[in-house]
Amino acid sequence: MTISGPGAAFDAFLPGALATSKAQPTWTSGNGALPALYLSHGAPPLFDDGDWMEQLHAWALRMPKPKSILIISAHWESAPLSLTSPVARTPLVYDFGGFDQRYFEMQYATPDAAELARLVTSVMPDVETVHQHNSRGLDHGAWVPLKVMYPLGDVPVLQLSIPTHDPAKLMELGRRLRPLREQGVLIIGSGFMTHGLPFLTREAFAGKVPGWSADFDAWAQDSLARGDVDSLMNYLKRAPGLPYSHPTVEHFVPAFITLGAASNPEAPVTTTIEGYMWGLSKRSFQVA
Repeated sequence: MTISGPGAAFDAFLPGALATSKAQPTWTSGNGALPALYLSHGAPPLFDDGDWMEQLHAWALRMPKPKSILIISAHWESAPLSLTSPVARTPLVYDFGGFDQRYFEMQYATPDAAELARLVTSVMPDVETVHQHNSRGLDHGAWVPLKVMYPLGDVPVLQLSIPTHDPAKLMELGRRLRPLREQGVLIIGSGFMTHGLPFLTREAFAGKVPGWSADFDAWAQDSLARGDVDSLMNYLKRAPGLPYSHPTVEHFVPAFITLGAASNPEAPVTTTIEGYMWGLSKRSFQVA
C-alpha cells in the first residue's frame, strides 16, 4: 500500500530507523571523543524528503549512540547563555507556520537531562550564569533533525542558546564545550548552509538552484576543505552571495560553535551531506 499525505516519507522511513536505532551501540569511554556536527536541519519539509532522512540517519549510525546531545539551533538567539529545561518530556516548541496540522502534533519525548546541564555549566566556571529555562523545550531546529537521527528519543537532549553572532566569541564557546565530547556528549550546531527564503522563486522550488546559493555554498565548501577558519570567520566581507544566502545570519553562525569544538579547528573538513532543497544548500559536516 502506498503511503501518502504530509509526512508520508517519514512514515515509510520510521520502521527501519527504529530497528537500526535499537541495535546501535551506545558510546563508551573506549570509543574516545565524539565528533561535533553542523547540520542543515530542514524544518517540517524534512519529513517529506526520504533521501535526506536516510542520509541523516545513516550519519547518526556511523557514530556510537551518544550518552547525551547538546544542540545549538538557529532558532534560539538569547543572551545571557541559556539552556532548555532538563526535565524529561518537556513539551516541544512549534516555532513554524503554514504547515499541515500533523507537524504541530508530532512529539519527541526525551529523558531527563539534568546530568548534561551539570556538565555544561561545569565547563564555564567563569561565566556569571548559564540561565536555565524551566519551561522551554526543544525548538524545530533541534527536534526535527533529532527525530530522524535518533527516532527512539532515548538520548537526553538540551538546547543551548546563541548568545551572539560574533564568530570569535562563538568559536570560544565551542572551545569551552570541547571537553564534553570526551564524556559522550554529541555537540551539534543546527542551521542551514544557505537560508535566503525571501529570495526564492518558483524556479527554485522546482529544483533550479539560485546563483547566490550555489556561490555561497561553493565558497563554504572550499573554505572548509582547506581548513580556512580565517576566511569563514570573515564571511561578512568574503562570502559571495551573502545578502541573499543569509539576509540574517543565525542559520550560518552555529557552524562556529561546531568548529570551535574541534580538536583542531583549522583541520580540513569533509562534508557529510550535500545537495539542495528548494534551492537552499543542505551542506552538513562533522569535525573531530
